[in-house]
Order: sequence, then structure tokens, then C-alpha cells
Amino acid sequence: MSTDAMRPLSSTPSGSTARLGASLHIKGEISGNEDLHIDGSVEGLVQLEDRKLTVGASAKLTADVVAREVVVYGSVKGNLRARDRIEIKKDGSVVGDLTTARIMIEDGAYFKGSIEIDRTGSASSDSDLDKPAYTRTATGSSATPAHVPVTKSSS
Repeated sequence: MSTDAMRPLSSTPSGSTARLGASLHIKGEISGNEDLHIDGSVEGLVQLEDRKLTVGASAKLTADVVAREVVVYGSVKGNLRARDRIEIKKDGSVVGDLTTARIMIEDGAYFKGSIEIDRTGSASSDSDLDKPAYTRTATGSSATPAHVPVTKSSS
């Protein structure tokens, strides 16, 4: 009996990463429970809640992304939400909004959009974030937006 037959189907060996090759083009939704390295093109949604997504240097994503960690070497047009961190490497390009606990953008990288630092590391109460920062309660969400609009009134 081969060892493959005895390996559980639901688990992947530690350190293994699924790969989407440079010649592959996907339209639709990708979801899963393993790390993913994309070198091809994807249009749609990439959802890897507790896993790492690596966007390779030749990759072109026109997609929203939800993952634990996102590292961008290629091109992404869409919103990125990472529970832990987002990295945009020197030749990487992102056009879209970022929501994450930690962010790193290398010199030479291209980024256009907004950044929201989510210190909770998980989806927070949207109703609390809609309130101005000075009206939030201390017991509410600890997430704070990276920028808070300031209005000046003359009185």
C-alpha cells in the first residue's frame, strides 16, 4: 500500500505552497486553506482566510484579496485585506485599498489607494468605525483608521 493512500486528504505537508503557473488565467473565485503562490492572472476574488498569498513577479491580479498575509511582487488591482500583514516589494504594484495590522512598502514599489491599520487583526464592528474617533468608547473596537478627516469650524 502506498504512503499516499494513508495521507489524510484534508492536510497538506507543512511548508507546502500551492502554485498557479504563469500561463494560467483564472476568472472567478479562489478559496482554500493552504498557502498560494500566483504567477498567472486572476480576475475575481481570492479568499485564503488563515493563509499566505504571494503574488509573483509575473502575476496580474484584478481581484479582491482576503488572507492572513499578502506579499506582492507583481501587479494587483483590487482591495487587499490581510489579518496579519501586507508587503509590497520593490517591483510590486497595488492599486486599491489596504486593510491590515502591519504594512511594509519597499522603495520603488507603486501604491495608489488608502491604508487602514486594523489593530484587532480581525473583522471589527463596521458601525463603530463609522463613528468619528473622538466618539468611540474605550470598550469598543481598538481599530483606528490610518487617517481621520478633520473639519475646522469658525466660531
